[in-house]
Amino acid sequence: MKPSIQQLYPLAGLIIVAGASLWLERITTDEEARPSSQERVAPDFVAEGTRLIAFDHSGRQHYELLTDKITHHPQTDATTLDHPRLHYEVDGRELHLSSEQGEVLREGDEVRLAGDVRARRNAAEGSPEMTLASASLTIWPDDERAATSDPVAITQGASTAHANGMKSDNIFGTLELIGNARVHIPRTNRKSP
Repeated sequence: MKPSIQQLYPLAGLIIVAGASLWLERITTDEEARPSSQERVAPDFVAEGTRLIAFDHSGRQHYELLTDKITHHPQTDATTLDHPRLHYEVDGRELHLSSEQGEVLREGDEVRLAGDVRARRNAAEGSPEMTLASASLTIWPDDERAATSDPVAITQGASTAHANGMKSDNIFGTLELIGNARVHIPRTNRKSP
């Protein structure tokens, strides 16, 4: 069945009305009121040479974050960090983290570090200094968990560990080395009781 000319008139009328509406909207909208595509992807906050300090519920300093540049992107609610350096203290032990880049997601629920990630936890009585090196590290601060799927090297005193990845849970005190794990723990000269 072929459509007749009379059946196409309503369709042609709708197309004309839609085109006219679009044209009218374009000529009546002020160019300054319409955001450009660059403005829509532009950050809403940029700061250089930044120092952020967070406090716990009792008012004591929880951590200090230093970064060369911090940029917030409202479209993704992500914050990027250039050369972040984190100083964190818990139970009298200091932890220092640094990397080339960082990204804070979901209001700080997840932190992704990338590029020459380094961590150092100061020695405490009965526990030597610990270091970690990897190309990346994802941290979930509230859950006190961390993980990487990149090769990782960990040292604590004279002990060393290397693996293709790692998962760590500070609450449960677990460290899981993933793939091709190699651990060296030197013998001690302790005598049996």
